[in-house]
Amino acid sequence: MHNNQKGVALFQVLSDGALIFLSYFLAVWIRFVWLDGVMTQFDLWTPQAILAAGIYSAAMVVVFYLAQLYESFRFAHVEKELVRVAALNGVGALILMSFLYIFRMEQISRLAVFLFWLISTLLVGIKRLVLKGILNRFRAKGYNQRHVVVVGCGHLARQYVKDIRENPHYGVVVDGYVGRSVRPDMGKSLGEYEALGTILEENQVDELVVALEPEEVRFMTSTLAAADKEGVRLSIVPFYNDYIPPHPTIEAVGNSRLINMRATPLDRAGNALLKRSMDIFGSLVLIVLTSPIMLAVAIGVKLSSPGPVLFCQERVGKNKKNFKMLKFRSMRITGTEDTGWSTDRDPRKTKFGSFIRKCSLDELPQFFNVLKGEMSLIGPRPEVPFHVSHFKEEIPLYLVRQQVRPGITGWAQVNGLRGDTSIEERVKYDIWYIENWSLGLDLKIIWKTAFGGMINNEKVGPAGKKKNPS
Repeated sequence: MHNNQKGVALFQVLSDGALIFLSYFLAVWIRFVWLDGVMTQFDLWTPQAILAAGIYSAAMVVVFYLAQLYESFRFAHVEKELVRVAALNGVGALILMSFLYIFRMEQISRLAVFLFWLISTLLVGIKRLVLKGILNRFRAKGYNQRHVVVVGCGHLARQYVKDIRENPHYGVVVDGYVGRSVRPDMGKSLGEYEALGTILEENQVDELVVALEPEEVRFMTSTLAAADKEGVRLSIVPFYNDYIPPHPTIEAVGNSRLINMRATPLDRAGNALLKRSMDIFGSLVLIVLTSPIMLAVAIGVKLSSPGPVLFCQERVGKNKKNFKMLKFRSMRITGTEDTGWSTDRDPRKTKFGSFIRKCSLDELPQFFNVLKGEMSLIGPRPEVPFHVSHFKEEIPLYLVRQQVRPGITGWAQVNGLRGDTSIEERVKYDIWYIENWSLGLDLKIIWKTAFGGMINNEKVGPAGKKKNPS
């Protein structure tokens, strides 16, 4: 880590802690002094309050650190960071409210906790936006830039140079490249591979980016030796770059290095625990909130046609294990319910069934599947075993979806891939979600589902069979 990066990270840690600490007192002041006038200025700064605010602020800074919010700010996407800050602060606020409820500390109101979340999120978010803007402006003027030499001139090297040029805010300057061919589109040619040692001696280089093609791998040893001799940092764009997911993991087995090509953020125990905790808490809350609706739907199903209220269908879940997915029954009992196929104008559907399917109310019992651990609130939609066996032969990477729990809603669904839409496109969206999972992304999907994602696009006119039963 460069000294500049260490300085920025230290500033981030100290400023986040200070802003969260001050947010607590500002929230309490607004709630109890400004709004109600039941406290005085002197009541705020008690030793107990200072100690509690200090412990909470330190804990949140540790949580931010574990969430990798203090990594290099150069390549960070500030929008994603802001969502993550809001999500982590939200989780912290929920835990704080649970703590207050368990220990019956009624002197701190829920409004004060909400204000604390809102103020701390705004202050930390604004600080990060301002810092990002300042650093971008400095880099645009030529300060705090990282000077890079690219080793290679094939398609991987050209792609890297293109990515850097399209993102000037990274503050990375490609001083030139080393390779056998002359590529004017890559900038200045500094020489061939054999001259790398001399090139590093004569130029002030912060980092080497090695992007060799498969047939040029023989130059890797000399490139590493030259970089080590001059003490230059080195990064590698592997020749199998196009096959690597966004977040691979590397494990050491003796002298062998294994790159897990299908590693996902949810393979990390902390992320998996966070998602499962959100599923348990969220499903419990949603079961309570929707219980009157579920009761009304159950009565409507019972009155619409004879048969059970719930429809249990076998679906394929995490690690290809089958489970019984719950739905409110929307069709008449005909003996063909287990095929998983339906049509937009299916004669088996009741009028009430069409309504609850249109509004996705038939999916509400799946909150119990989530609570049992068979499903998640967010994830790829589960399929029936027959279609899984069929699709895995025709669609590349289809079974990668089974590495996570299936969901009630997902990234594909909120992007319009519901009903009679392309399976291939759904799989692409599902795999992108799995490879790029974050708490912020889950919250974004929940938001989009709540405000527009619940309405199904089923037609009322004649249509053929759906491509996908979910």
